[in-house]
Amino acid sequence: MLHLLLLSYRGSEQDAEPHVAAHVRFLERHHREGTFLVSGQTVPTAQGGAIVAHGIDRASAGRIVAEDPFVLAGVAEYAIVTIDPGRAHPVLAGLLAGDA
Repeated sequence: MLHLLLLSYRGSEQDAEPHVAAHVRFLERHHREGTFLVSGQTVPTAQGGAIVAHGIDRASAGRIVAEDPFVLAGVAEYAIVTIDPGRAHPVLAGLLAGDA
């Protein structure tokens, strides 16, 4: 399974600014662990950001986003969209073969 983790600011980007460093550490940890494949800001950035996660079930995705410093500080929230890939580019096929 893949999960699109869609981050939305609850207020302004400026409200989130004090928590950016901790949020970046959160992202880097999950990238190192291999759970996050891609992460980045949406365009325009004022909307929030998005993450593509894999190798976990939906409940685990919910637990992970609940630990995001933005969420803990109450400045952002996530929507989780789970995808059961029916087709994938060959570059991703091996990566997705062992997903939960």
